[in-house]
Amino acid sequence: MIKPHGSDTLNPRFVYDTEKHHQLVREAESLPSLLLNSAAAANAVMLGAGYFNPLEGYMNLADALSVAKDMRTDNGLFWPVPILNLTRESGIETGQRIALRDPNVEGEPVLAIMDVEAVEAVTDDQLQSMARDIFGTLDPEHPGVATFTGLGNTLLSGPIEVLNFSYFQDDFPDTFRTAVEIRNEIQERGWEKVVAFQTRNPMHRAHEELCRMALERLDADGVVVHMLLGKLKEGDIPAPVRDACIRKMVEVYFPKNTVMVTGYGFDMLYAGPREAVLHAVFRQNMGATHLIVGRDHAGVGDYYGPFDAQAIFDERVPADALEIDIFRADHTAYSKKLNKVVMMKEAPDHDKDDFVLLSGTKVRQMLSEGIAPPPEFSRPEVAQILMDYYQSQNK
Repeated sequence: MIKPHGSDTLNPRFVYDTEKHHQLVREAESLPSLLLNSAAAANAVMLGAGYFNPLEGYMNLADALSVAKDMRTDNGLFWPVPILNLTRESGIETGQRIALRDPNVEGEPVLAIMDVEAVEAVTDDQLQSMARDIFGTLDPEHPGVATFTGLGNTLLSGPIEVLNFSYFQDDFPDTFRTAVEIRNEIQERGWEKVVAFQTRNPMHRAHEELCRMALERLDADGVVVHMLLGKLKEGDIPAPVRDACIRKMVEVYFPKNTVMVTGYGFDMLYAGPREAVLHAVFRQNMGATHLIVGRDHAGVGDYYGPFDAQAIFDERVPADALEIDIFRADHTAYSKKLNKVVMMKEAPDHDKDDFVLLSGTKVRQMLSEGIAPPPEFSRPEVAQILMDYYQSQNK
């Protein structure tokens, strides 16, 4: 099986030992507390689940600046995006042991315990420099930039011990899986070549066929559809609706034991190319040998070129940095000439009118009016779930 990134074995920061877990829960009651922001809480969940292996906790300022600029920590570990605990709170001191509280769960329970190795002030110039490196823009309208630059100017770094997975296990018990659990299931299924498909949207025909193409062309054993379950920008489809759509599509249109439907607890960064590389890192940690990287992967608006997220693997990712491989996908659409979904670059004898192409705005309008998109664009079973959702929002 493919090795995790940066180590021979996966080392999740969740405390699995029952006795130690109880001990830490008791200890947390007497510790100073810090209420995390959602971004830092999502990082804790990913550290606990093993997705951010081999990191043990939050990065310090030197590592953060180095990762943002060069995609390497100070000690040379390849890493594409700083993993931070930025806060507006003061009063935390170096050397303290503190309880990190969850802002996304009622009652703000303890999410993790942190050994604070450093408390550092981050200047606005440093925040902007990192944001420019990560997102490729400082436009405050970019949702990732707006979030990152508004988290605070105090950086807490150090290892953490994670005690729960926030709301993800309770809200998505059939879907949320840790990297540990996915690795175990891959082994149980006997899969060796495994394709990961990243999504924050429901899967239409083009997405479905892209997974099928990757399965066939790579002669892979299976696909892990791995959906983001955390915070999105306003207007994106809620996770429960996406989950229902994807499960219905897999149930009806894929052979048994070829697709795992899973999800992970993280807030979307909308960082385009940098986030695509982060996706590759944590898909390697969960046991995937290949990641589908498609058109405008992890992008938003017009901030990135359509294939920037593929080009970064050639231009910025050293050949020995990752073991996972990339399956490069072009824009896919239904061909009226061939009566099937194709990658558009593989149909040179087609013009635009030969494809079934619908804008996201047009699809949302149709669904909200109770009109199903054509079956060449969306499976009818999936379209029905989406129509029910959009019409419920209009009441």
